[in-house]
Amino acid sequence: MSLINEYRATEEAIKELQSRLAGLSNDDRLKRELEFEGKLRALMEEYSMGLRNIQSILDPNSRSTAAAVPTTRGQRKERQVKTYRNPLTDEEIQTKGGNHKILKEWKAEHGAEEVESWLVK
Repeated sequence: MSLINEYRATEEAIKELQSRLAGLSNDDRLKRELEFEGKLRALMEEYSMGLRNIQSILDPNSRSTAAAVPTTRGQRKERQVKTYRNPLTDEEIQTKGGNHKILKEWKAEHGAEEVESWLVK
């Protein structure tokens, strides 16, 4: 795009935005919202309150108040103990995960599907 085309496109965009701005400035809903915002800010200043204070008063269960809501992130359900019994040797092991030394040996020797069938219910 040449510089003159870019200039004209920018000029056109500015004109469009100015017409939208003029339309918004005549809108009664915008005037009411601006009036509300001004009164709300005056009240906040008069009572030395911030947005978080007001939100915690109006909605105590709000998620934005970080101190009031404890985070459960990073916690996981405790793993169940699994018991495996080798039918060939009647050896029994208990584990909460798959990182057990003997369980790994069994899976390497007999296959993972076979060892999973040894799970005691």
